[in-house]
Amino acid sequence: MSYIKPIAIYLPQFHPIPENDLWWGKGFTEWTNVTKAQPRFEGHYQPHLPADLGFYDLRLEEARLAQEQLAKDYGIHGFCYYHYWFNGKRILQQPLDRKMRNAKEDLPFLMCWANENWTRTWDGLDKEVLLKQEYDFDDDLVHIQHLISYFRDERYIKVEGKPVFIVYRPNLFPDIQKTISMWRKAVYDAGFPDLYIGYALNGENHFSPQSLSFDFAFEFQPNSINFPATIPYPNTVKDKIFREIKKKLRIKDSEQKCYIDYSAYVSNQIKKEFRDNIYPGITPMWDNCARRKENNFILHDSTPILFKKWLIHIKENYPWNKVPENFLFINAWNEWAEGNHLEPCQKWGTKYLEAIKEMLK
Repeated sequence: MSYIKPIAIYLPQFHPIPENDLWWGKGFTEWTNVTKAQPRFEGHYQPHLPADLGFYDLRLEEARLAQEQLAKDYGIHGFCYYHYWFNGKRILQQPLDRKMRNAKEDLPFLMCWANENWTRTWDGLDKEVLLKQEYDFDDDLVHIQHLISYFRDERYIKVEGKPVFIVYRPNLFPDIQKTISMWRKAVYDAGFPDLYIGYALNGENHFSPQSLSFDFAFEFQPNSINFPATIPYPNTVKDKIFREIKKKLRIKDSEQKCYIDYSAYVSNQIKKEFRDNIYPGITPMWDNCARRKENNFILHDSTPILFKKWLIHIKENYPWNKVPENFLFINAWNEWAEGNHLEPCQKWGTKYLEAIKEMLK
């Protein structure tokens, strides 16, 4: 087995853009929500605040270079940039476009098309749509020609000469097989042997890659597969008082306030079997309270030790000999508003990165 290649999913939403100024207020970035987060119960880790890299602005070369150096120091092979394309309209493209013009930013990279609506609820569903994702075969051809300009870069990650490209939600396409066929031909005509195309495996995209003409999938973590039982928030005196008041006023709670224990989640993931042509995925932590005041999802009590336990299991048990590359997808490098990051925070510092480095030894 050659060495494992960790690929960290990368969110480029840490700089102002006109659209976010309009929708969320002048100067909005991902940090806006991060700094507003508050604990929901005793022992709840919020807010997640950055340590080593600070509240960076991804328009700055210094910030991007610092990220890449940190990733290299701890064995991250490359970043998987979220790519936003709405029938030719691009959003949040500045960090990657600036990298493309800067030879000093030499960390390998690939792209994942986050092909869902932008909505006010941050879930891609059809509720108060800000940017609608529509599909058109003519647009598919324009899109792939645009992507080929990135594929030609020597830093772009390839498998046997084939550029790696990921679709986040393939189930939304009217005919994904036709789209993939068109893309493969365009990439071949551009001089590549083929496209190495995959998708994010989660609860809604739980099918085999070959059934829809994909080459691979990767486990997008966390997902709704193999969830352990939820645990109600611990009750405080304040909670009990509010509950009694609501009961007297006949007010129902708008949500069920529960979390999932990270240790139980890891145990369930370790028990499941790996599947053919599906690369392993892992998450260090998850808590999207900063983005969602209600109906949030919390993996509570994550620790670097538990994360390392999961990493070691993947290293020792995944059938690496059945895939052409040794990719391990980590969600995420910097999803701060989802409480999901390898970048150092004020609580854990570099401990999660250290777990990766130790696993790679």
